[in-house]
Amino acid sequence: MTELQRLRAAFRTALDLPVDAPVDDLRYQDNEKWDSLAHMSLVATIEDEFSVMIDTDDVIGLSSFEEAVRILGKYGVDVK
Repeated sequence: MTELQRLRAAFRTALDLPVDAPVDDLRYQDNEKWDSLAHMSLVATIEDEFSVMIDTDDVIGLSSFEEAVRILGKYGVDVK
């Protein structure tokens, strides 16, 4: 499984989405399931999946799938 597939799976798991749900264009609060509670679950899921510790500024800034890719890059995870 590629890093991109792992990130997609993390989004689907944390946001309780179907396994085939498209997530690449997801943005915070554009999806009814991505509320503040789901946001924290998403952060925890990403941290667990990629063995990273996301700092507070990045937790706040994680506003889309695309931004999650960028943030993970800061922590040395090449999501392609």
